[in-house]
Amino acid sequence: MPVVVVANPKGGVGKSTLSTNVAGYFARQGHAVMLGDADRQQSSRLWLQLRPQAARPIRTWEVSHDLIARPPKDVTHVVLDTPAGLHGWRFKDVMRMADKVLVPLQPSIFDIYATRSFLDELAEFRHADKLQVGLVGMRVDARTIAADKLQEFVGSLGLPVVGHLRDTQNYIHLAARGLTLFDVAPGRVEKDLIQWQDICRWLDR
Repeated sequence: MPVVVVANPKGGVGKSTLSTNVAGYFARQGHAVMLGDADRQQSSRLWLQLRPQAARPIRTWEVSHDLIARPPKDVTHVVLDTPAGLHGWRFKDVMRMADKVLVPLQPSIFDIYATRSFLDELAEFRHADKLQVGLVGMRVDARTIAADKLQEFVGSLGLPVVGHLRDTQNYIHLAARGLTLFDVAPGRVEKDLIQWQDICRWLDR
């Protein structure tokens, strides 16, 4: 059972947006998906409550702030949205469970350096447990200098940028209805689905 953890100790970088859409992608493929939320704000859990009954099912993973329990065996794919400030024993607990870690990162110099120590810690853990780690540039145009700076920064850490997601209202409008890019007609979100192609390939690898 693949467990995908979405993590960045900095708040407001798009963890819940990434988590819900990863879960939506797995659900569209027909997998038995569970979405957990270890963040006190419970954004992903709120999103699940908004999800229409007619949409492809995504189950709630009951996650305690003090204990990350294993998901049930009848689930095939798990996504875990994590809180800002993830560190210490909770960081290790989550990473031991993870098969893949997606780190959303905005191409701001302030966001990049605020995340630096976390990326260093993650890199050390990755080498020890063969954890697959990928970064996703959030609210960024891959053709810009900002995207180049992001790639230059993470390149020194040996962590791949697996995708760039543009700044669009599509994510906001869909989230308000408990939906993802993968729940609506592809023609409505064509540009965004193109940006997700590399991320989806990385998830399926």
